[in-house]
Amino acid sequence: MKIHKSLPVLLMLLAIAACGGGSGSNDDNGGGGVVPPPSNGIVRTGMVVGPIASFGSVVVNGVHYETNAATITVDGQPATQDDLRVGQVVSMVAELEDGAASGTASSVSFDDNVEGPIESIDAASGVLVVLGQTVRIGTSTSFDDSILPRSIEGLAVGDFVEVSGLVKADGSIDATRIEMKAVGGEFEVHGVVAALDTANLRFNLNALVVDYSGAQLDDFPGAAIADGQPVEAKGTTLDANGALIATRVEYKGSLVTGAEDDFAEIEGFITRFASAQDFDVSGLCIITGAATTFEGGTAADLGLDIKVEVEGIFDGAGCLSARKVDIRLGTAVRVTALIDTIDVANDSLVLLGIPVDVDSLTRMEDQSDADVEPLTLSDLAVGDYLEIRGGERLAGSGRVQAALLEREDLDTDTELQGFVSAVAAPTLTILGVTIQTDGSTEFRDVNDAPLSAAEFFSRVTTGTIVKADGTESSPTTILAREVELEN
Repeated sequence: MKIHKSLPVLLMLLAIAACGGGSGSNDDNGGGGVVPPPSNGIVRTGMVVGPIASFGSVVVNGVHYETNAATITVDGQPATQDDLRVGQVVSMVAELEDGAASGTASSVSFDDNVEGPIESIDAASGVLVVLGQTVRIGTSTSFDDSILPRSIEGLAVGDFVEVSGLVKADGSIDATRIEMKAVGGEFEVHGVVAALDTANLRFNLNALVVDYSGAQLDDFPGAAIADGQPVEAKGTTLDANGALIATRVEYKGSLVTGAEDDFAEIEGFITRFASAQDFDVSGLCIITGAATTFEGGTAADLGLDIKVEVEGIFDGAGCLSARKVDIRLGTAVRVTALIDTIDVANDSLVLLGIPVDVDSLTRMEDQSDADVEPLTLSDLAVGDYLEIRGGERLAGSGRVQAALLEREDLDTDTELQGFVSAVAAPTLTILGVTIQTDGSTEFRDVNDAPLSAAEFFSRVTTGTIVKADGTESSPTTILAREVELEN
């Protein structure tokens, strides 16, 4: 297997043209070249791409990878596991036995999508622009504890940040982790060359203009830049018009190629969709067939910009023959409250009377002063203050599957965001929790503009997403200080 030394997931969508047709070999393995379900005992070498969920070993895509003998790099520089963080999207070369829940990594690489100053913030839409790159913040975004509050509200225009995430079909970054960096550091941005101007030695990376007139060019075929090439540009200066004066531009090439019968596991967005049998995930062509199993949904749920985790084996054409496609739940639910009960044996807990399930895909991090790493359910106690983000396992079930779990220092503030199941002013119900409003409650629209109580309740119906902040007045009741309509 050939894997480039940098490998940010951002750039995986840049290989779309290389995999454009998405046609794999056709054999007798269930149609579309799909390999039969895994059998135990076969050890394969392969590639793993996804956000770090936890540590101990490094947990990615639900699998624990031992890193004791692994070469670890961060932004191309030698590093250790202590330099990695939950939510960072990493690329690993590993050995894994078919069907096993643990493997052994020989290399782990982290490279950010973009690092530089925030140019603009749209808090209502949860969107930042960093060096011309659109960064989308949502319930799957982890914030470093240097950002307070750990949300978009903790950021300001001019802050110097490092963003890691998964890239959507339009090139925007769905942030999985954001960290604050010292102002004045080196600018870094990954993207695909567009609008190349060889006369003036400039090109675009999304909305960023890059001036490469004085840059060192590394690894370019034929020593020349061309439109459509995946690159990383670095520099320390922006000109008066906001163009990056690059000191170095590096060609990234194909992000991942596998020899026939190598395995791969990748989490990302569908960036090209021809059909449920032929699509790309972050630029990697995927083939499904009769032997492919689907979790979290069916083949009919697939489409452009749907987040999935795909496991499979490379065919002779360089496409991944999918053995499993896990369709990721939406993460519209957010709960910040005290733990009512914990059931470690069954990987579940209860907050505000809401049952929450945790699995190997749940990203867990301790943001409290205890700073336990890795954080597990066994480290938690009744009365601990948690933030949970996820989605209902089954719509209307009231049971939440946690995509992210963070322990925070004790607080009296309680927050619940989710779909309204019942409304009768001055109360509404979310996930079985009663939200009570009164004369002191502030009401806001999706743009954070004030509303009257009457205006607010006129806009709320069953299925509306609402965020409520307040205090827990009973095990299943919040007295709301503020309620806000959400997109």
